[in-house]
Amino acid sequence: MSTVESARRRSAALLVVCAAVLSACAGDQDELQQWMEQQKREVKPNVEPLSAPKKFNPQPYAALGAVEPFSTQKLTVALKQEARQPNSLLAAEINRRKEPLEAYPVDSMAMVGSVTRNGRPYALLKVDNLLYQVKQGDYLGQNYGKIIKISETDVAYREIVQDAAGEWIERNSALQLQEKAR
Repeated sequence: MSTVESARRRSAALLVVCAAVLSACAGDQDELQQWMEQQKREVKPNVEPLSAPKKFNPQPYAALGAVEPFSTQKLTVALKQEARQPNSLLAAEINRRKEPLEAYPVDSMAMVGSVTRNGRPYALLKVDNLLYQVKQGDYLGQNYGKIIKISETDVAYREIVQDAAGEWIERNSALQLQEKAR
């Protein structure tokens, strides 16, 4: 037998084996197809119909002329009512004249130095590229902050803020001397 003839026989045998394998797969496919058809006939879908949408009745916005809940007008009225209470910390604060540094939040201020004149300490605060000289008793910040002590390295102050329960309380804090960045 020649090698060509031997190669042909091997190819033919391989073809017969492949055909047998494929025919076995085809038989499984038929069986699977029949089972799928049977399941489709037996199972009945149960879909509940959708309910009709409710009618939407638009309403005009009635609070258009009312005071905006976050307006300064409403806050001012609330603060004045709070100040009328006899033991309120705000009573004295509301009625006094505001100082220039009370227009800025404390976190926008930086202590850049301190000086002593006539035995009295002063701090130098930088706000919006302007330098302010402050002394004990001056006010700063937007929470009624009052300077209680000035040292070479910090300005101690107290603020009046609301706690979680809405009560006005005093809170002490300090501005630290800012070292110059190199």
